[in-house]
Amino acid sequence: MGCSSGLQDKILRKIGEGTFGQVVECWDRETKELVAIKIVRGIKKYREAAMVEIDVLQLLGKYDKSRSRCVQIRNWFDYRNHICIVFEMLGPSLFDFLRKNNYRSFPVDLVREIGRQLLECVTFMHDLHLIHTDLKPENILFVSPEYVKIPDYKVASRSDGSFYKRLPKSSAVKVIDFGSIAYEHQDHNYIVSTRHYRAPEVILGLGWSYPCDIWSVGCILVELCSGEALFQTHENLEHLAMMERVLGPLPQHMLKRAVRRAEKYVRRGRLDWPEGAASRESIRAVLKLPRLQNLVMQHVDHSAGDLIDLLQGLLTYDPSNRLTAHQALKHPFFTRDHYRRL
Repeated sequence: MGCSSGLQDKILRKIGEGTFGQVVECWDRETKELVAIKIVRGIKKYREAAMVEIDVLQLLGKYDKSRSRCVQIRNWFDYRNHICIVFEMLGPSLFDFLRKNNYRSFPVDLVREIGRQLLECVTFMHDLHLIHTDLKPENILFVSPEYVKIPDYKVASRSDGSFYKRLPKSSAVKVIDFGSIAYEHQDHNYIVSTRHYRAPEVILGLGWSYPCDIWSVGCILVELCSGEALFQTHENLEHLAMMERVLGPLPQHMLKRAVRRAEKYVRRGRLDWPEGAASRESIRAVLKLPRLQNLVMQHVDHSAGDLIDLLQGLLTYDPSNRLTAHQALKHPFFTRDHYRRL
């Protein structure tokens, strides 16, 4: 992938790759700082998404006075048909941190701090009439790469050195990747979100808006608590069945309104499951999932009640009844004094 000769001798390493192109770490000689440069493939749809992202980043930067919510754009340029966007350098994504930590869960107090910041960012975007549409652990980055290692007593008998777990030195995070952002007034009938974080109204073809971001936040918080994605599936009917297993039955009014591409998942006003399952393995994958309350209780040592209540509000099926970002930030999970200890 082409880069200007001025850029070439500053590239230190590749730090990410995706369908859009790649991200490299560079040394900016003018500002004397490390930066991350997203080099976008020279294909029309990716160039268009990159130009949307630049517009959105500049808009967010204008209003984000504290510079604390969203990744900061430094600059951008077009080189040999590749849009190159220059960002501040951040630490690893939540996903990379979990992976390098052998998918161990985060302590609930860290989940609280990350959840608060994530919801503050979502509130900020929604107040500007923007919907991110692709919130996931890969798109939330720790500001600092620094971490400490502490003993993990749950696996203290392990001999391969993995009885230590990592904890970030700072809980500060920022949201990245604004290439899929939607404006409130656009047509919202196309499919959005990465599969595991996709809301039921998107799968059922009912149209979507701000609440689809809130559903994604709920899925992310469960993943931070348990260490792994809540809905590990690649198929719509199985995904909806997993939701019912974890959260209870989908509302009839939503199933009845399912549009043409999703009506095949519904029979006699309920989900066509397990009759419509693709395989026995699929049925097993659904049956092994615990209820939301049990899942949280397995991993959370204190304030589990507040967290379960918050998650039930974020993962409410009907988008019109789902918590808003503003409402979620006022939830006792964030406001109650969890630290009143002698």
